[in-house]
Amino acid sequence: DLPRELHSWRQMADYSPEMRQFACLLHLYHIKAYDYLRKILPLPHPYSLTKQVFNYSFIQNTAAGFSSDIFLRLQEKVERGDEACRYCAVLVQDMSLQKQQEWDPQTKQLTGFVDLGAGILDADEAPLASEAIILMAVGISSPWTAPLGYFLVNGTSGPFLAQLLRQAIHKLNNIGIVVLAVTSGASARGAETARALGIRIDPKRIQCTFQHPPGSAHSIAYFFDVCHALLLIRNALQCFQKVEWLGDTMWWQHVVELAALGEHRVSELCSPESGRAGSKGSYHLKVNLATLLFSEGVAEALEHLQKLGLASFQNCSGTVKFVRLMSSLCDVFYGRGSYGKEPLLAGNDTKISNLFDEARSCFVNLTDSVGRYIIKSKRKLGFLSFLLNAESLKWLSSNYTCPEGAPSHHLHTHAFSLDALEQFLRAVQQACGSSGSPTCAVFQAAYHKLLASCSLAPGSPHSSGNASPWDVSLSQRRALTLGSIHAQYHPAPGRTLAPEYPYSAGLLLPSSALSNALTDLSLYTQSLTCTAGWVAERLALDLQCEACLASLFEADENRLRCRSVLYIKKLGGMSLPSASVHHITSISEQVLNQYGKVGGANRNTKLRHLSLEQKVFGELLGESPLFPTLTNHLFEGEMSINNHYTILVKEITECYLSVRTNPAQHLNFKYPWGRQKLQRLKGKHLFASPLGSCQSS
Repeated sequence: DLPRELHSWRQMADYSPEMRQFACLLHLYHIKAYDYLRKILPLPHPYSLTKQVFNYSFIQNTAAGFSSDIFLRLQEKVERGDEACRYCAVLVQDMSLQKQQEWDPQTKQLTGFVDLGAGILDADEAPLASEAIILMAVGISSPWTAPLGYFLVNGTSGPFLAQLLRQAIHKLNNIGIVVLAVTSGASARGAETARALGIRIDPKRIQCTFQHPPGSAHSIAYFFDVCHALLLIRNALQCFQKVEWLGDTMWWQHVVELAALGEHRVSELCSPESGRAGSKGSYHLKVNLATLLFSEGVAEALEHLQKLGLASFQNCSGTVKFVRLMSSLCDVFYGRGSYGKEPLLAGNDTKISNLFDEARSCFVNLTDSVGRYIIKSKRKLGFLSFLLNAESLKWLSSNYTCPEGAPSHHLHTHAFSLDALEQFLRAVQQACGSSGSPTCAVFQAAYHKLLASCSLAPGSPHSSGNASPWDVSLSQRRALTLGSIHAQYHPAPGRTLAPEYPYSAGLLLPSSALSNALTDLSLYTQSLTCTAGWVAERLALDLQCEACLASLFEADENRLRCRSVLYIKKLGGMSLPSASVHHITSISEQVLNQYGKVGGANRNTKLRHLSLEQKVFGELLGESPLFPTLTNHLFEGEMSINNHYTILVKEITECYLSVRTNPAQHLNFKYPWGRQKLQRLKGKHLFASPLGSCQSS
């Protein structure tokens, strides 16, 4: 299908679709072969070819390639003087597709083939696409996001992704946007992409930047996604079990024992202030499984359990030191903790530099149980990723500051992660309507549907500006919690506690007004509290936020103020809910008694539940703030209707109304307190009717 005459290749405007596809594919897959062939055929300059791909995707509005509409809107912002759009990072990520050929009745063409923005390869020999490569630009001084385009491929390589990234950078430069950084996943493909761009990941000679255009004076930093790197480090620790460095030892078993601890009953002598001096009391220590593995909370928990004298946590100082080091690194790259949302402030320079030096000293000296250096092993990529990221961040800090007109004069470090792109891909997956890999046609329809509603302003529905930076990467974060480690070693479904630590009656402290009230009130109130406690336990199974999970239970504030280790109270073997959870369930019960009939025919309809939830929210408005100890946490991110505060209230309300309107469905659950306790509850009147008589469940 390609002409052999030289004059046919001179004018690019006269290229046939086959000629355009040939030139684009050759340039993307084999840049050296393309340069060699240009000596024989008058093929267009690579920059002209890049522009042609852009124009073609503009003509074919639903085709793959770069999105002309996004680039035009970005150009308009730059021309209006919007300084927040002048600097960005480019993210790249892949999404698996189902290889399937489909007929499109609108275009009257077969779909599902490879498409790189120069037209679908529609032929009997053409390969079917197995994945989509998505590119996104993310603001560095302001949290805007812009999906730049997608490419349907059948397998890819590092040099190919490097060419796509260079094309995206060139297009952004042409409209006045400066690309400061590129981020990919911490994987074999990501490492291959970095090397193809000129990045060197040798710990002795790290080269963290590459030039674009090649040979120019403009340098661009390279980052690996922090969450991916953390997963690799977790895998390395799990495989080696024990790592040593400079006289310290980190034992993976300490983390496993912490995750497996679940709930532990401890007895102690009561203090004179309690009025029962000399007598023995008991409290229940509960590990918060939503705690992130590499966090200050885990370090504090290990230290506390060591002080309590538990045998499994003795000699854990090395583990605490390593976890605390990783937590500090996460604070820098995610803009949280003591560094705040903008770690690269002038006052933090020395502290961050010292932290990076400590991390480098630790990583390059890490050895396994037989003395082999981990930085040279097959489990080195996670550690090398952090070393590269540290060098890139230091280079950016010393070479770039945002302009005066930008919302912030400093770089937001969380922009150098894949969180924003992964959030967009989750929205695409939801729009596809299935949890599995979509076909090309389904993916393209979902992508363009989201693209049509995409706003480049910070806080848009598909922008990362409406959520806490660390909270965006929920799917990755779930694999980095104590709960995920607990599930690996204790995979029994529906159980969150080890068999040797059953629920039992706990100590109700006289200092707690809620605890005093619960011991004297009627069966109706005790049943309500029982259900509220069940709601708290039920939500704790799936809740991924450490602070929010801790707020579900009535805690003993006289003890450790650490959200990773909770001291909870008991009533008849059941965890007491916090005052806020109890209040929300009380209001929900009042609304249910006033506006709904428990035995109604339409009791489970979504419309009825939504109406009841709205009435509950209306009753809660204007009252004292709920969860008063979490005020700072609940509004850590940008203001949004989906912040942790509203989500927590909504989940509690939904769960309570669900169990009240359909108790039989929930009685089949495996309750945390065991089946014997459930049988005792079923024998009592669990819920009270509005008329004062009790309705059995």
